[in-house]
Amino acid sequence: MSAGTALATLASSPRLVLPWRRRYALVIRGGTVFDGLGGRGIEADVAIDGGRIVAIGRDLKDDGAVEIDAHGMAVAPGFIDIHSHGDGSLWEDPRAESIVRQGVTTIVVGQDGSSRAPTGAAAADGTPGSNPHAFATFDQFWQSLTALQPSVNVASMVGLGTVRGIVIGNVDRPATPDEIARMTELVEQALAAGACGASSGLEYTPGAFATREELVALCKPLAARRLPYATHMRNEDDHLLDAVDEAIAVASGAGCPLQISHLKTQGPRNWGKLDDVFARIHRARGGLDIASRKSEDARKPPASAKRGKAAPTRARRGATEGAAAPSAAAPGIDVAFDRYPYIAYQTGLSNLFPVWSRAGSTEEFLHRLDEPATADKIRRETVAKVELIGGWDNVQITGVSNYADAAADGKRLGSFAKTQQLEPYALAVALLQRGKGNVGMLGFAMSEENLERILAHPQGMVCSDGGAFALDGPTHKGHPHPRALGSFARVLGRYVRERKTFSLASAIHKMSGFPASRIGLTTRGRLAPGMAADVVVFDPSTVEDKATYEDPFRYPVGVKAVVVNGVVALRDGQRASEKTGQAISSRT
Repeated sequence: MSAGTALATLASSPRLVLPWRRRYALVIRGGTVFDGLGGRGIEADVAIDGGRIVAIGRDLKDDGAVEIDAHGMAVAPGFIDIHSHGDGSLWEDPRAESIVRQGVTTIVVGQDGSSRAPTGAAAADGTPGSNPHAFATFDQFWQSLTALQPSVNVASMVGLGTVRGIVIGNVDRPATPDEIARMTELVEQALAAGACGASSGLEYTPGAFATREELVALCKPLAARRLPYATHMRNEDDHLLDAVDEAIAVASGAGCPLQISHLKTQGPRNWGKLDDVFARIHRARGGLDIASRKSEDARKPPASAKRGKAAPTRARRGATEGAAAPSAAAPGIDVAFDRYPYIAYQTGLSNLFPVWSRAGSTEEFLHRLDEPATADKIRRETVAKVELIGGWDNVQITGVSNYADAAADGKRLGSFAKTQQLEPYALAVALLQRGKGNVGMLGFAMSEENLERILAHPQGMVCSDGGAFALDGPTHKGHPHPRALGSFARVLGRYVRERKTFSLASAIHKMSGFPASRIGLTTRGRLAPGMAADVVVFDPSTVEDKATYEDPFRYPVGVKAVVVNGVVALRDGQRASEKTGQAISSRT
């Protein structure tokens, strides 16, 4: 029976009601209910009690203590952000405003190789006590979240960079067998305590210093639990195909699923590599469904439609890497990926600088920028990286820690350098030195056409890769990427309603049932009796993101209501004071 048929049968069958109750805690009336599994929407009521969905059916007779009129609205499982950094400010502001207002009810953190647990005697960057919200164990992390009681549910992966930092430090060398054994034990402990996967950040230190063999060993504990290895790959531009091969090889060697984080082709000269990326994923999976593959191919515009530019030739695509290089894995690896719906990425400004220059402490990195033996080499490699993405005006400053540099926030670095009568590289170095390495940036480096194809691909999910912000309070600071405030609404408004890139049912699946199944959340991501009552109600005709690169602090519109664990968190633009988010351990 298909998902749509199952929901249709459920909607027309007698309601499931606890016999000793005559009233539900909450009823959502008359909306078009989507199951989260890709099934078509069915007009029905949804009844909630005790934090669970207890009935779905047409014209449920019993009242709700609270009722929401959803006529003309879509009713979907609360969205699950498969790649989030929303935990970064939860202890400052547990309301998680920018998350809830998008309809997101669960975030998956511990991404890009960095997690809040475990910790050793020192933090992962070698500085004791540098992170007040890092925890010795995942059990302590869950306990702190439970006490905090944020507005959203929080699941977490274990960061392999965090683990490496504990055992080895920020040192550029291979791990010894004993160190690999110690790191593997830390991963085992984290998974046993409820981590929902393991992540790597191979463009960041210390994760960048890990060998393939180390990654395979650390991911083997995932296999028996069927939890994913989520990787910010070693490269997302000139060596993208090599990086995809490495990611597949790690998952193949470990026998675990692979989640490629925020899949992208960075820099115009690499935009033509997406076909080869998809081909590698297809081969690694042992073959995608033929119909899905044909559907994806049919979405590709002809070369003549690509904004007046000729399609890159295979020779051009393979100029840096072998375009026909074989996949690094045997067939049958469960490969999927996620992506935020924007063409700019966000990272630290220091990430423009070569990995080798960032080994050791922040002070050592900053010293190398002026050291005669290293300064010229660092400059050449950094300028080459900037040229790859199109120049210094494709770099936008998003946050400075030095108050005197506040004028740089939100500015394109090339243009701002002119106003300061400085050469752009010199300004970048000065910002880093004055900010003690803590400067954020956006890089405008991706193709809109590729973005659309990545989102539409059958193995693609939606993520924000963003933090949690608010229009008021302690998280209204800096100049964040608009993805943190608009990603899920942007997919529904721009790519579903306006561009018709994929159907509403498919988009909801990519935001709920698909990511839930990816990390083993068996009671979330679907609308069905017995499931946790995480629900979003939105207007498909008006839902839209409002945050922009220039003005990011704007909430989306069209999200009518958000329910977290059975309690209304948002209704008609008003936030509830009660916070009912939970720590989501894979053991629960």
